[in-house]
Amino acid sequence: MTASIVENPAPLAGKVALITGAARRVGAAIARRFHAAGADVLVHCNRSLDEAEKLVAQLEARRAGSAAAVSLDLLDTAKLGVLIETAQQRFGRLDILVNNASTFYPTPIGEITEKHWDDLFGSNLKAPLFLSQAAAPALRLARGLIINIVDIHGMRPLRRYPVYGAAKAGLIMLTRSLARELGPQVRVNGIAPGPVMWPEDGIADAALQQKIVERTLLKRTGSADDIARTALFFAADAPYVTGQILAVDGGRSVGW
Repeated sequence: MTASIVENPAPLAGKVALITGAARRVGAAIARRFHAAGADVLVHCNRSLDEAEKLVAQLEARRAGSAAAVSLDLLDTAKLGVLIETAQQRFGRLDILVNNASTFYPTPIGEITEKHWDDLFGSNLKAPLFLSQAAAPALRLARGLIINIVDIHGMRPLRRYPVYGAAKAGLIMLTRSLARELGPQVRVNGIAPGPVMWPEDGIADAALQQKIVERTLLKRTGSADDIARTALFFAADAPYVTGQILAVDGGRSVGW
């Protein structure tokens, strides 16, 4: 007789997640998914505090005492410990860190400045490293998890984005390195989105968007929730997976 599988409706109950850049877009989708799965969430933002507080209010309406917002510039690495302290003071522990916050814009050769380098590497590589380092003691105690949001263009270059691509490539290697450094107590994995959400600055016009979509195997764009569902998989259903990068790109990286 085959045993029935009983699904846990709240697989993250009792867990606490810190999600950077979580006021909007992909980060907000991850916060909602984790919260729906039972986690308490600390919603980090930089300048989007109003949106972060609106998200927290929505989550709090569903389960009181389960969400909080904090604003901090991640490039100020000396203050990153504040995020860990806030999670511990507010919720008593930290189980999951999602390094989602990112900057993204073109830097064509001939126009790159040190400011571009410092900004793109700061948000996409430096901040995840130093925040992970600050979170490591708490995550070790919790036998927790780090999820880094990388990019398929950290593995294959995107024209006009050499600095961004190099920073995400570094984050991919950092993901694997942290898995070695922090195991066996802490798992570390990465999610590499493809065409999921278009830039809000209009860089990708309709023709370019269609060209990109046609290069996916599924012939469509993904959604922020596709990334959130993958993050939940790593958090709730993948206890023997670490050091891995999972592309969520509709097959874009296969049919390049």
